[in-house]
Amino acid sequence: MSEKRRDKRNRILHNGETQRPDGRYRFKYTDSDGKEKSVYSWRLDHNVPYPKGKRKDLSLREKEKQIEQDMFNQIASNGGNYTVLSLVEKYVSLKIGVRHSTKAGYKTVINILKKDPFGDKRIDKVKLSDAKAWLIKLQQVDGRGYSSIHTIRGVLRPAFQMAENDDLIRKNPFQFELATVIVNDSVTREAVTRKQQREYLRFIQEDKHFCRYYDGIFILFHTGLRISEFCGLTIADIDFKKKRIRVNHQLQRTSQMEYVIEAPKTEKRDSLCTHDGRRGRVFPKNY
Repeated sequence: MSEKRRDKRNRILHNGETQRPDGRYRFKYTDSDGKEKSVYSWRLDHNVPYPKGKRKDLSLREKEKQIEQDMFNQIASNGGNYTVLSLVEKYVSLKIGVRHSTKAGYKTVINILKKDPFGDKRIDKVKLSDAKAWLIKLQQVDGRGYSSIHTIRGVLRPAFQMAENDDLIRKNPFQFELATVIVNDSVTREAVTRKQQREYLRFIQEDKHFCRYYDGIFILFHTGLRISEFCGLTIADIDFKKKRIRVNHQLQRTSQMEYVIEAPKTEKRDSLCTHDGRRGRVFPKNY
């Protein structure tokens, strides 16, 4: 019977375990794809204290248990070698038929990840604390607002969920309430008063330059139309008999300076209006 292999502390080593001359432990295994891989640690098990000057890490046998669990659950090793950036790029490539404004938002997030070291991090290495720390850094160091970070997290969370569903990672690290991590510094917008509205319109009407925009601004104030919806209006959208404006599309301009017609954010919008034939303007009811 062959003598069992032992480490420098005379502890019996399991199959696949070895100790290097510098004291570091190695576990060699074959993954689900038949490829030989290795993991390393300065500690054999969790009871051993961390060596001085060495980075804190899981012990070798803790890593072995993770590998065993991943192989049982058919979790891909090394997160399929996806980085945060490459994962988001894959997620975005699968989003077909979205609005151009949504595509622009995806592009913004990708550009942020290209410039940030977090984008190069391997997805299986991103823990819950890493995800939270990165969002805090975006706000406190990079100076991004709550709304901007909310949008960024809104892309990363489903991207990591896709990775979890594809068995690339065990758990989605972005599944948490954003408000519990960063400060909501969003400012609530206050509507102008009736007096402020009249004073503003009076200024527009009497100004030599801005008076040309009076009709448009008047309509925007009294119908609640978005700028894109107003710009997309045609004669066919106005029903003078029923005193309504039908909003079923909007005019948008892309970053390439191209104009596109899209559906409005809400499925259908009607604005009640009265019409003053003497001045040829569309007025809201009861104005």
